Amino acid sequence: MKYIKFGSVAVVAAALLWSLDGLLRRELYTLPASVIVFWEHLFGFIILLPFIIYSYKAFRKLSKKQWQAIIGVSFLSGALGTILYTAALTKIQFIPFSVVVLLQQLQPVFAISAAALLLKEPLSRKFMGLAATALVAAYFVSFPDMKINLDTGSGTLIAALFAVGAAAAWGVSTAFSKYALKDTSSLHITALRFGFTPIFALLFVLFSGDSAALTQITADQFKYLIAITFSTGMLALLIYYFGLKRIPASRSTILELTWPLSAVVIGFLFLGESLSATQALGSLVLLGTIYLIAKDANKLALAKANSKT
Repeated sequence: MKYIKFGSVAVVAAALLWSLDGLLRRELYTLPASVIVFWEHLFGFIILLPFIIYSYKAFRKLSKKQWQAIIGVSFLSGALGTILYTAALTKIQFIPFSVVVLLQQLQPVFAISAAALLLKEPLSRKFMGLAATALVAAYFVSFPDMKINLDTGSGTLIAALFAVGAAAAWGVSTAFSKYALKDTSSLHITALRFGFTPIFALLFVLFSGDSAALTQITADQFKYLIAITFSTGMLALLIYYFGLKRIPASRSTILELTWPLSAVVIGFLFLGESLSATQALGSLVLLGTIYLIAKDANKLALAKANSKT
C-alpha cells in the first residue's frame, strides 16, 4: 500500500525511457523488426534467467488465466504489435507526421475499452473528459502544423491497417498485463514476458524468411541491442509493470502519453528539431492532464486498497 503513490511515477518514468527508443533503434534500421524483437527479448530473458530459476516455485501459484494473459501479452504486445508498427512505418518511409502516427495514438482507446470490459474498471465522466483532452493534446504534440501527411505513397492504406492493428495489440495487452500482475510481483511477470516473446518473434522471423539476418548482427548492432535491453527494453518494462500493478490500467494508458511528449522534447534538445507553437501548447495541456489523471489513479488505488483492509 505504501508504494501506491509511486505507481503513476513509475509508468511515467517507463514512458520517458521509451521515448529514447528511437535514438537507439535508428542504428538498427537494416535489421528486420522481428529479428530486433527476438534478440532484445532473448537478451532480457538471459539476464532474468537466474531469477527465474531461483524463484521458480512462485510461478506455480499463477492461475491458468494468468498464464493465458502472459502468453497473450507476449504475442500481442511483445511480438505482433511491435512488428506491425515497424512494418507500417516501413510502408510510408518512416515519415513521422503521417496517418500511421495518428492511428497509433488510438492505443489508449483500445486500452480503456479493454480495462472497462475485462477488468471492470470504473470510467467516470471526469476521467473520460481528461482522457479525451489528453488525446487531443497528444495530437497537437505529434503534428507540428496540425496536418496529417497523407501523401505517403500507395502503401498508406496497408500502413494504416498495420498501425490500427498495432494500437489494438498494445492497448488490449495493457488490460491483460494488469490481470497477469494480480497477486504476484512485477519482476515475475517481466521475466515470463521475456521468456515467451522470443518464441513468438522467432516464428515471425522464420515465416517471413528473415532467418539469415539472425546471425548477421554486427558488433555495433550488438551494442545497441544490449543498450536497448538495459534502457528502453527490459528495464523500462520492469518499471512499467511495477507501476501498472499499483494503478488502474485505464489510467496507466493515458500516463503513457508522456512518451510522445518526451520524444518531442528529446528531438528539440538533441536532434535540433524545432518546436512549433501548437506543440508547445499541446505539451502544456498534456502535462496538466497527466498530472490530474495521476492523482485520480492514485486515489482509486488507495480506495481499492482501503476496501480490502
